[in-house]
Amino acid sequence: MHRLYNSLEPRVMDEDMLKLAVGEQGPREEAGQLARQEGILFKDVLSLRLDFQNILRIDSLWEFENLTKLQLDNNIIEKIEGLEQLVHLVWLDLSFNNIEAIEGLDTLVNLEDLSLFNNRISKIDSLDALVKLQVLSLGNNQIGNMMNIIYLRRFKDLRTLSLSGNPIAESEDYKMFVCAYLPDLVYLDFHRIDDHMKEMAESKHQYSIDELKHRENLIQSRLENEQAQQEELEKHKAAFVEHLNGSFLFDSMYTEDMEGNKLAYLPGVSELLQAYKDKFIIICLNIFEYGLKQQEKRKLELDTFYECVQEAIQENQEQGKHRIAKFEEKHLLSLNAIRDESELTNFEMKIVEYGKDITELFNVLMTLEMQLVEQLEETINMFERNIIDLVALFIENCRDLENHHHEKLLEISINTLEKILKGDVDEDLPDDLRPLFVDKDTIFNAVGASHDIHLLKIDNREDELVTRANSWCTHLVDTIHKNEIMRNRRRVKEINQYIDHMQNELDSLECSDVID
Repeated sequence: MHRLYNSLEPRVMDEDMLKLAVGEQGPREEAGQLARQEGILFKDVLSLRLDFQNILRIDSLWEFENLTKLQLDNNIIEKIEGLEQLVHLVWLDLSFNNIEAIEGLDTLVNLEDLSLFNNRISKIDSLDALVKLQVLSLGNNQIGNMMNIIYLRRFKDLRTLSLSGNPIAESEDYKMFVCAYLPDLVYLDFHRIDDHMKEMAESKHQYSIDELKHRENLIQSRLENEQAQQEELEKHKAAFVEHLNGSFLFDSMYTEDMEGNKLAYLPGVSELLQAYKDKFIIICLNIFEYGLKQQEKRKLELDTFYECVQEAIQENQEQGKHRIAKFEEKHLLSLNAIRDESELTNFEMKIVEYGKDITELFNVLMTLEMQLVEQLEETINMFERNIIDLVALFIENCRDLENHHHEKLLEISINTLEKILKGDVDEDLPDDLRPLFVDKDTIFNAVGASHDIHLLKIDNREDELVTRANSWCTHLVDTIHKNEIMRNRRRVKEINQYIDHMQNELDSLECSDVID
């Protein structure tokens, strides 16, 4: 069922082993000799065979970043590991090893063909990331629970499956069960599944399949709903107004407000609190809608900015190309005229004149670049002013509403205290509320503590909103400035390299004249 350790020493992959394997499997003849002389970069290797190497542990493969095919069969590997960087892998053979669990494959999202034939695996799991899986070989393992088949229903592209040699394959209903629960499968244990077998399997397990499909549909619907909610939340976060489209902020104000929750039982406070909540939520919704609109404006502003920048760069490049083209038209004529000149005085004059042409071209190109820099700087500054204006959001209305509620609650509380002292209270107050109504100072402290908690929640949410918006703005503008600096440096370097090339050609003519 599994490979035994042989008399050879178990090996761990190292650079020497990998270099040898790459060299042996590399190109032959003249190309191969050249590759062996200069060395083959691991990142350029697409296919690697490491079978029958007595390898105990997978290691040192991180440099094979573009590998698409990896053969590790017939070793003594006990654990799937060290494959995280091989994200382009399409074909992986780990058959005839001592692997006990499927693991370490989470990054291999492009894997289509996986062989784990003849190992010690007892459960099919941890393959969720392999969304492109088409071929799966798990024969000659220790899989005994038929429910493992149901796990494979999530792989919509799976067409070939091998499970022979496992305890589940000995079940009388094995083939029927697999065909029923994996209806898109084409090959099972190296045999094509015929239509008759599929019809029989579907008929036999129809009730269970229908029930399973119903559960799967419910789960899928829930997942899609959660995904939609998450996408919507990310959209709200981008506008800095997440959780402001409901009662979240209001509810959070009372989560830690012990005194406020007690005072809610005072006569008349329940109605006051409900009115406060309704108005508070309306204000939050207004801020939420305003935030989304501002986000759209920011996006439009950003798109317009990049469009303007691109147009300015393109126009500038066209002007530069035009000037270079005019120069190069004259360039060949000037060089030929210099080469053909036999009179030393005329030769030197033409050299000087051509040098001036090169200097003039340099000045023109650099002037164009400086004009572009100034134009882009002005555009960036204007964009920065506009974007700063667009991130100005405040929650003053919430604070005003809280202050109004605080005044009303304090008024009701004082009136209640006066009635208690006079013995005019009609309703019995809750036991935990009575200690507050000892004197005015206690009432003031309780209502004030509630008010402070509410203001703190509002202030914190406002600070969070403004801080994140300003941080986004700062980061964006800094990035734009850095990108423009890098663009300018690249352009200046290009101009200098071009002018240096022209000057070198001129210098070579002068040198040749001196030699002659």
